[in-house]
Amino acid sequence: MEKHFKNIDWKDNRNLTMLTDFYEFTMMNGFFNSEFRDTIGYFDMFFRKVPENGGFAVMAGLEQLIKYVQSIHFDEEDIDYLRKKTNFNEEFLTYLKELKFTGDIWAIPEGTPIFPGVPLVTVRAPIMEAQLLETMILLTVNHQSLIATKANRIVRVAEGRPVFEFGSRRAQGYDGAIYGARAAYIGGCAGTACTVAEEMFQLPAMGTMAHSWIMFFETEYDAFKTWAETYPDDCYLLVDTYNVLKSGIPNAIRVFDEVLKPMGKRPKGIRIDSGDITYLTKECRKMLDKAGYEDCKITVSNSLDEYIIKDVISQGAVIDSFGVGERLITSKSEAVFGGVYKLAAIEKDGEIIPKIKLSENEAKTTNPGFKVPWRLFDKETGNAIADVLTLNNENIDDDKEYVIFDEIYTYKKKKINNFVAKKLQEPIFKSGECVYKCPSLEEIKNYCKDQINTLWPELLRFENPHKYYVDLSKDLWKLKFQLIERNSN
Repeated sequence: MEKHFKNIDWKDNRNLTMLTDFYEFTMMNGFFNSEFRDTIGYFDMFFRKVPENGGFAVMAGLEQLIKYVQSIHFDEEDIDYLRKKTNFNEEFLTYLKELKFTGDIWAIPEGTPIFPGVPLVTVRAPIMEAQLLETMILLTVNHQSLIATKANRIVRVAEGRPVFEFGSRRAQGYDGAIYGARAAYIGGCAGTACTVAEEMFQLPAMGTMAHSWIMFFETEYDAFKTWAETYPDDCYLLVDTYNVLKSGIPNAIRVFDEVLKPMGKRPKGIRIDSGDITYLTKECRKMLDKAGYEDCKITVSNSLDEYIIKDVISQGAVIDSFGVGERLITSKSEAVFGGVYKLAAIEKDGEIIPKIKLSENEAKTTNPGFKVPWRLFDKETGNAIADVLTLNNENIDDDKEYVIFDEIYTYKKKKINNFVAKKLQEPIFKSGECVYKCPSLEEIKNYCKDQINTLWPELLRFENPHKYYVDLSKDLWKLKFQLIERNSN
């Protein structure tokens, strides 16, 4: 394991093949030493619940998943480690040494609004290869989708004010900071404080000063003066080290007058990182305006989230932008995105044999078979009506009326006309080769915004959002309940 940490170069090309649960290897070995080693398996990655009881989540992490699949390989150190475990024979270890992914993968593009029960990623591959992917699919998509979802909640409540991700120092590890910054940008953030994230992903990195800069100098004025002289074209001052209204703003105004004005420069802004945000921003705005700095922006930070931001805006706080850290990068209020990876079918002699997992908990009973997720859009409004899961050999004809119905209360039906049916997943790998071109991060961010605009406003509420329907086709519904009946006896 030391080798993998030693070789980290943060250029997004690490070999993480061994980052998997050990039981993947024991299951692979079991398949290898049985008659089923060449059986094709179909797996779905999906989630069961939107974080924080929200109306939807945001898909993210696909690009990193693609890079992982492309880089799968075992080197001699990996094989030596597995050999020492004594669970595996040499024939199986030789198989691993030569392993490359040869299967097919379909996935929903990053930035797409997603809903419980819909397959985000579908894998069709020899059973051992498909089994190996489980941990990294879940790790990658779960984490980035969680942060993209949280970021989007915060961005939406900010009502057009820019939100910057400031969470690196509180993230749960290096990857949490770096890929969390990427996911936050997909969710709508305007930039990040994480420098390496800009280097890797070309998303805007930015920052001004810490309280330590101001504390270093003999006076707050000296700290501000030195900063303004160093960065006259981009002068942001942190004004809450001592007292915002009695020293921070008066010293900032003095520096603006004495240093920037003679240069013909204007200040960019001030930042407040503590105290009563609503009261302080109102008073700061008055003082700045009176001094002739109406264009000086006010940024606030300090353990913000969507609930605090909503409150201070409703109270009349005068804020131009937000810096959001720990509660975004860790999705503190609900820090788990519950994606799962379940076997849906196997293939023998060209026949697809559906599989189902049953549970006394209805939400944990899976949808069987090789499925295709669709989204139905209203032709007149462009808004999303519902998602529908069909079997892979079905087609939704949007030139005809289509009926969706509740899976449990089947008498609850809705006839849909004048709609467009779109497949949600795109082919990613075909016979082991990547056939998908990843869009730029900027394109993903804009696509996310456009797709969220297709959702009804009622779905965007934080409290009791409208339930979005994810229904099964009639054929898939029949198959599911046949298997439930068969396996319940």
